[in-house]
Amino acid sequence: MYRAFFTAGIFLLAFIGTSYGQVNMIEQGRARTEAFFAGQLESVWRDMTPELQGQLGSKTALSDFRQQLKTDLGKERRVRDETVQPGNDGMISYIRTADWSEVSGAVRMTWTFDPSGQIAGFRVRPAAVAADSRFLDYATKAEMQLPFTGRWYVYWGGRTLEQNYHAVNPAQRFAYDFLIMRDGSSFAGDDPTRIESYYCWGEPILAPADATVVAAVSDRDDNLIGRTDAAKPLGNHVVLDVGNSEFIFLAHMQKDSLEVAPGDSVTAGDRLGRCGNSGNSSEPHVHLHMQTTAKLGQGEGLPVQFQNFEADGSFFERGEPVKGQQVSPQ
Repeated sequence: MYRAFFTAGIFLLAFIGTSYGQVNMIEQGRARTEAFFAGQLESVWRDMTPELQGQLGSKTALSDFRQQLKTDLGKERRVRDETVQPGNDGMISYIRTADWSEVSGAVRMTWTFDPSGQIAGFRVRPAAVAADSRFLDYATKAEMQLPFTGRWYVYWGGRTLEQNYHAVNPAQRFAYDFLIMRDGSSFAGDDPTRIESYYCWGEPILAPADATVVAAVSDRDDNLIGRTDAAKPLGNHVVLDVGNSEFIFLAHMQKDSLEVAPGDSVTAGDRLGRCGNSGNSSEPHVHLHMQTTAKLGQGEGLPVQFQNFEADGSFFERGEPVKGQQVSPQ
């Protein structure tokens, strides 16, 4: 869905998923950026898709947006990075991160092109940065194991934003999302709307360490595929006190699947519940993060070093898996 809006600190004309394309995308992105900065808006407008033109309404609106950026951001002073990123339906995006004269912090400009080379999306907004943390060198005190059996895929995990979108959140600075992938897909068959077709749906979720249960919620509905419940982001979940001010959150579990209650003591490997799709989750997976308090968002995120696991065929006595790895406990 295309949408256009302006709010303080965010400048957005259109949003489209990004995608890989030809190697000349950086040159194309630079050319569009230079034309936009120079006020050569006729060529920019001509190369936009009809959908984007319809959303903007007119070349005058594009000109007004350019003037708004000049007023609020000033001039581009230094380009920090230029990248090309992948997306859906043959789209490809040029992403330019730069410093501007009138704002502190980097600004990210994104041009998205469809397979024919037309401009399908254009946005300018502050660049997201990983949250500051005083725990970058922290060593997990609890003996942690992966919270499942078998081979799972690290969908989000690591310390950079490219590896882990959670990294912008101070409490979830080092969070993980795990699911099961087979042959490049997280579900079986041709119907991605069937929740039962997802490989990790209903899989047991295990205690990653010896702990005391401090919170357990099991009565929230699982979402339809593609839907989320942002108002109750954890969905069905368990919070574990593993000692030394380390609290583990395991979220998005299946409704009525929890086998523990607040006050229970659990041993590493005990079953907590089953993988579901509740809370702020659009498809079945398990979310795990550790923070300094038992209240979501009211603590600081802590790194989790798991012990005795395999990642992409290599054994680790202790380590932090990262996005894209296939991992399993050993």
